Amino acid sequence: SVDLVEARVEAAVALGVRAVILFGVPAVKDSAGSGSYDAEGAVQRSLLQLRESFPDLVLVADTCLCEYTDHGHCGVLDQRADVDNDATLDILARVAVSQAESGADLVAPSGMIDGQVAAIRTALDRAGHNGVGIMAYSAKYASAFYGPFRDAAQGAPAFGDRRGHQMDPANAGEALREARQDLEEGADMIMVKPALAYLDVVRRVRDAFEGVPLVVYNVSGEYAMVKAACAAGWLPERSVVMEMLTAMKRAGADLIITYHALDVARWLREET
Repeated sequence: SVDLVEARVEAAVALGVRAVILFGVPAVKDSAGSGSYDAEGAVQRSLLQLRESFPDLVLVADTCLCEYTDHGHCGVLDQRADVDNDATLDILARVAVSQAESGADLVAPSGMIDGQVAAIRTALDRAGHNGVGIMAYSAKYASAFYGPFRDAAQGAPAFGDRRGHQMDPANAGEALREARQDLEEGADMIMVKPALAYLDVVRRVRDAFEGVPLVVYNVSGEYAMVKAACAAGWLPERSVVMEMLTAMKRAGADLIITYHALDVARWLREET
């Protein structure tokens, strides 16, 4: 909650973490996800607070509707209960501007809505936020590894699934096309999500877009598997985590979003 976020971030900064990404869970949800652009929303209030307290920290805001809609999908729905792509773009643009106004350095559109980067870039520039970057979830797969996050963020679809706009796990070539489109629309960083089961995709994206900042997301299911196995005494946590994250870097990642971050920062500090 907003009253606890500063202490959480302060602990991360003390360990040398230089960037955080914020996701929001509103008290009230509706069909249009209007809480996502509320100036008094948890993410907006947290950004303002963190910007003041940690001026050098990179603040990233997740820009999506799934946590804010009462149906749990990543956009507004049409009469057939499908995501209305174009109507969703207008809302995502509004969300991004609200996050930029609250102090975000980067906005991170994560819904795989066609044209989202272009819509957000245009809206940010028109609002005078041309210095705010876009971390695009360019290759986000319709993965089974998202379960723990969706439970925590109360963002699981109430019906159906997201395979209509997220990517087929068997399709690696589409990742290159999606990343290229996002870069052409104005993305500053591109992402592959999940990380561990898609290291081949990470490598292909790295080779295709040399010099472009490449992010991977070590997702909740990957994290939970390790934590559960280590709690059962089957695996040594520190060694396994460092091996996994090293593999992500070796595959070509420049940045890693991970729930292991505080532990890893602590371990790295101990080594030095």
